[in-house]
Amino acid sequence: MSKRLLFVFAALIIATMVLSACGPKASTYECTDAIGCVTVAPGDPIHLAYDMVINGPDATLGIDSRNGVEIAIAEKGQLLGHDVQLTGEDDGCSAEGGQASGTKLAADTTIVAVFGTSCSSAARVAVPLLSQAGFVIISASNTAPDLTKAGDPNNWPGYLRTAHNDTIQGAAAAQFAVDFLKVTKAATIHDGSLYAESLANQFAKVFQELGGTITAQEAVDPNQTDFKSVLTSLAPGGPELIYYPIFVKAGSLITRQAKETTGLENTSLMGADGMFSPDVTAGAGDAVEGLFVSSPDTSSFSQKYNDYFLPKYQELFGSEPVSIFHAHAYDATWMVMNAIEAVAVKDADGTLHIPRQALRDAMYATKDFQGLTGVLTCGPTGDCANPKIAVYEYHAGEYPPIKVWP
Repeated sequence: MSKRLLFVFAALIIATMVLSACGPKASTYECTDAIGCVTVAPGDPIHLAYDMVINGPDATLGIDSRNGVEIAIAEKGQLLGHDVQLTGEDDGCSAEGGQASGTKLAADTTIVAVFGTSCSSAARVAVPLLSQAGFVIISASNTAPDLTKAGDPNNWPGYLRTAHNDTIQGAAAAQFAVDFLKVTKAATIHDGSLYAESLANQFAKVFQELGGTITAQEAVDPNQTDFKSVLTSLAPGGPELIYYPIFVKAGSLITRQAKETTGLENTSLMGADGMFSPDVTAGAGDAVEGLFVSSPDTSSFSQKYNDYFLPKYQELFGSEPVSIFHAHAYDATWMVMNAIEAVAVKDADGTLHIPRQALRDAMYATKDFQGLTGVLTCGPTGDCANPKIAVYEYHAGEYPPIKVWP
C-alpha cells in the first residue's frame, strides 16, 4: 500500500472516531415505569386516538368533540419535536359500540392516550379495555356518576373527564324546574342507558327533596319510534313537566308525540345535553318550540372561547359548534399534551420515551389548569371539570337554543 493510501485510510479512521465521539449517543434510557413506556422514534408521530360516536343519529356529539381535539392539536403544532397523529374509532354511543371500538384501540400499543368515549354506556365496556392497555383515557362528555365514584367497579385507573358529573346536572335541572318553571309535579323517561337512567334518577331525587312530586318514572327502548303508549300512561298523573334526558333520535320523537298526546298539550318538556344538537331542531320540527335542555353553561367559558376558539371552529369546519362538549374536548387535549411534555424523556437523536403510569400521575395531578371551560383541577378518581350548568330553550327553526337560566 502506498504512503498516500495509508494516509487517506488513517484520515478516514480518525474522522469516523471524531464523528462517533461527537454524534448522538445510543439511548441509555431504561423504562422502569410500573405499566411500561411508549417509545416514539425520531420522525415518528406521537399517537393519540379518539373513541367517539361519529355515525348515526348521535354523530354530532362525537364529531363536535373530535373537532375540539383537532383544534387543540392544530394550535399546538409539534409536540416535543414530533407531529401529533390522531386516529379513532366509533363508540356507537352504545355498549356494543364501546366493546368493538375499545377492543380495536386497546390492541394498538403505539397509542399514548384516548379521548372518549362520547357516551357513558360505551365507557362502561370500553374503558376497562383501554385502562388495562395502559392508556390515559379522558372524556369530554361522559357524565354518569359511577365512572368517577371512589370504589365503584366502573371507576378505572387512567380514566378522567373534563365533562361535568350528572349529580350536578340532575340537581340543576330539578332546581330549574322548581325555581324557574314553578312546577310541583314531574315525570321522567329514560332509555335504559347508563347516562339517561342516572340523570333521570338524580333529577327525581333532588326534585322530591325540593318538595316536588314525581308522578311516574318510565323507561323506553331508544330504537322504538312510537312512544304514544308511554306518553298516554303519563297523562293521568298530571305532570307539569316531563324530563327525558335521552339522545337525539328518541328525544326528537318524544318531543313531537308529547305535543299530540291528550292531557300533555300544555306540559313542559325538558331534555339534557344529549339533545343539544341541530338534529333535534330538524327532528322535532315545530314541536321543538319551548323545549328545554340542561347543558354546560357556555357563558361561563373563558374569553378565549369567544375570541379564538369559536372563530377557529368556523374556519376549520365551516359551521358553528354542532353540540355542546367541543370546549371540554379542547381542554382535555391540552391537558394530555401538557402532561406528555412533563414526563417524556427525550434522547439526543429525538427519540421520545413516555412512561405510562407517570403520564397518568401527571394527569391526576393537574391543578389550576386555565381551560376554556374554567379553571380545572383533577380529583383522584378523575373528575376534572369546573361544572356550571345552564338551561336552554329551543325555538322552531333555530339553532342553537337560547340560555334562559340561571
